[in-house]
Amino acid sequence: MRTAVLSIVVVLLAVAAVFLIRAESSREALLTGGAIIGVAVPLMVIARRQLGSAFSLTPQAKSLVTHGLYAKIPHPLYVFLDLALFGLIIALRQPWLLLAWGALIANQARVARRESLVLEQAFGDAYRDYRRSTWW
Repeated sequence: MRTAVLSIVVVLLAVAAVFLIRAESSREALLTGGAIIGVAVPLMVIARRQLGSAFSLTPQAKSLVTHGLYAKIPHPLYVFLDLALFGLIIALRQPWLLLAWGALIANQARVARRESLVLEQAFGDAYRDYRRSTWW
């Protein structure tokens, strides 16, 4: 179910980006993309700070972070990185980059699933309760 929702959202965003890129002038695209980046990057920094020492480049179960942005979004670093890149694609007006963006999201979804398995093994019911409390 989550994979289907993610796929639908990514496709809708990609279609919206193509329309924005074609319909807007260079200045409007730069402003729109810049606004998206301006929101996404600070949220990405906040998510990274909230993750604290639980951050790692490989899936590890150091601690279960359930506060701040993580209270409602299971992988906010991925979400806000993807939004920042989405804004960059609009600002650059390069629709072909949406293919690379989609591939990145597919890879992040795979990594997120692996992270979820590691966290579920380590934290059991606490992790399952946390996942039920998030938006997706």
